Amino acid sequence: MACIAKGKAHKPYEFGCKIGIATLPKSNVIVGIAHFLGNPHDSQTLEATLQQAQALCGKTFQTAIVDRGYAGKRKVGETEIILPSPQKDKHLNTYQKRKKRKQCRSRSAVEPVIGHLKAEHRLKRNFLKGVLGDKINAWLAAAAFNVRKWLNRFLFCLQKIFTFCQIFASNLFQLKLKTTF
Repeated sequence: MACIAKGKAHKPYEFGCKIGIATLPKSNVIVGIAHFLGNPHDSQTLEATLQQAQALCGKTFQTAIVDRGYAGKRKVGETEIILPSPQKDKHLNTYQKRKKRKQCRSRSAVEPVIGHLKAEHRLKRNFLKGVLGDKINAWLAAAAFNVRKWLNRFLFCLQKIFTFCQIFASNLFQLKLKTTF
């Protein structure tokens, strides 16, 4: 367990371990979660998180969009690191700036995922013992998040199918009534 400085007025410190999370951009499905001992700098956690995501997915990612805490690395293996930096983007044309800004906005979708993991999937408090317990807790929280996401999607599709069948049955019933009278 380590003391991690958050730099926020309402919660200056957290005690625990550092977790690196990799998600897909549009679906926010968690594809990698890595556990780190102590309080390493974000730039030191990036390579391990990407390796774990690539091992689980079985493919290498072309780009990784990160926040400014990961400054210093431009490339990890074959993966290009995209970092929001308005001062360094002055040489880009308007189209390239807009494209990069849109990519970097998708990075902010990771923050709610982290919040949901902490609030609804028990990542905030760990009752498992030791370093292995910390790893297991993170993996189970990520798995629960993904299962819940897929279950919600399945139930939504099932609801649409049920609604379609209801409408079809009522239209068929009304059609029979009109033909019998």
